[in-house]
Parts: sequence; C-alpha cells; structure tokens
Amino acid sequence: MNYGQGGSQSQWDPWKPNSQQPWSSGGSDQTPDWAALAEASETRNKRRRLLFMGGGALATIGVGAAVAMAVVSANGKNSASGQPASQLPASAALPSDSAAAPSFAPTSAPPPLDPKEFISSAKKDTAPLSPETLFPGTQLTMGSIVYKKGPTADTKNCASASRGTLAKALTGNGCTRLMRVTYVKDDIAVTVGVAVFDTEAQAAKAKSQADKKSIVEPLSGKGVKSFCTGAVCRSTTNAYGRYAYFTLTGFTEGKDVTAKDTKVFRTGDDLAEFAFRQIRRRGEAQASAAAGQ
Repeated sequence: MNYGQGGSQSQWDPWKPNSQQPWSSGGSDQTPDWAALAEASETRNKRRRLLFMGGGALATIGVGAAVAMAVVSANGKNSASGQPASQLPASAALPSDSAAAPSFAPTSAPPPLDPKEFISSAKKDTAPLSPETLFPGTQLTMGSIVYKKGPTADTKNCASASRGTLAKALTGNGCTRLMRVTYVKDDIAVTVGVAVFDTEAQAAKAKSQADKKSIVEPLSGKGVKSFCTGAVCRSTTNAYGRYAYFTLTGFTEGKDVTAKDTKVFRTGDDLAEFAFRQIRRRGEAQASAAAGQ
C-alpha cells in the first residue's frame, strides 16, 4: 500500500475504533501529517462543544422541571400529607397587645358607707359625745354673723331640762341624755338642746309628738342674762338620726318676740342648722374611720 501524496489511503477517524493513524503505517522515515492532525483536533473540539451544549440544555431543562415541581408542590398539594397547601397549619402569629395583656373579670368598688347609719343607732354611734364635741370653741360664725358661746349643760334626766309637753315626748320615747348650750348676739340669746335616743325611730317619734308647748329649758349664766322666763320666745323642733334637737330664742331684755323680729328668727335658724351639721359630721367622721380599717 502506498502512502504518497497522490496514492489512495484510508482516512483516519478518531471516533472510529481501530482506525489507522496517519503516522503509524509505512516506513519510519515518514513524518506525521500535521495538517491532518490539526483538522482531526478541530473536529474533536467541535464535537465536544456540541456535546457540552446539548448536555447543558438538558441540565437546564432538568433544573427548570425541578423548580416547576417545587412551585407546584408549594402551591398545590403537600407531597407528605397529600393536603392542599391552603389546608396546612398556618405559621404562628405574633401575639397582639390585647392578647399579651392579662384580662380580669370586671369588679366594682364597694358602696361607700352611709354616715347616717352611724348616728342612727347607739350600737354604731360609739364616738365620744359631749356638749364640747358637738359645740366646740368659744364662738360660732354663720355667714357674716359671729355668735358668742355661753354656758353648757348635760343631764341624763331629760325631763328636768324641758318645759311644757316636751318632757313627756322625751321621756316617753326613751330619751337617755339632754345636752344644752347657749349662744348670744347683742340682745338676742338662743339655747340649743340635743336629746339623745337609742334608735332613730325613737327620736323621730319624739319629734312628731312635740307641739308648740314643747320647749327646751333656756340656759343662762356665764355672762348671759336670763331670757324667755315670762316672755314670748320662738322655738323649733327637728330630728336627725337618733338625735332630736330644739332651739329657744328670745331677747335678753325680756320683751316678747314678734313676727317682725327677723333677727330672732335668723338666730334660731342658724343654730338649728349648726346643730344639724354637727350631728351629720359626727356620722361622717365615724363612717370615714370605719372605711379606713
């Protein structure tokens, strides 16, 4: 077989098994065909590039399919449970302020203590009691008028410090004590009497039984002249809690009180109002002390 330039020769195919290389046959003096070798190398490189491109395309298709399957699995059905994603347990939400704060059943404050309850029964009305605690100091100011305090008196014999029909009203309803105090302003004097009972009902009944002839005994002395001994005077009657309180107002000069004597009426009303306030404050003080225990 000749290997000349013009002779016939078999073409070497690098991808064909047992194909003859251009420099392996013939005499040892022949040199390799460098052009053929270069052409064969270029052919191999082109085929490799084609294989790599084809393999890359297949790999891209495979990755795309995997991503598509993952997306479908996340938005469709769960591969483990076979349940749609919409039916899977939701992630835990952060607690809101209202959820974090503890809740308690609504409560209500206890109703305030009624001061009148403490002055309506001897069992609850246990604070110290005397003319000085009810009518302290040496004078009394009501509005712009100042009344000077005179003598005081305190007795358990309620009838001995009353006149007319008042004695019967007091003793008949269980009066246990009658305290008196006198105030004076110019020529007008007023005696305030506070009768004490065990219950509110007794005091209320004594008030209802009092009439125009039920008069507290006027108290003079300690700089206060005698008054209302034979002259016409003005009297009042009232009750609050277990206390009934009375006033008798007149002139220290011994003249009669008439409807025109407005100062006399005002004096009696001022002291009756003050007696009421002091009795009520007594109840308020005891209610406040009981609430603080």
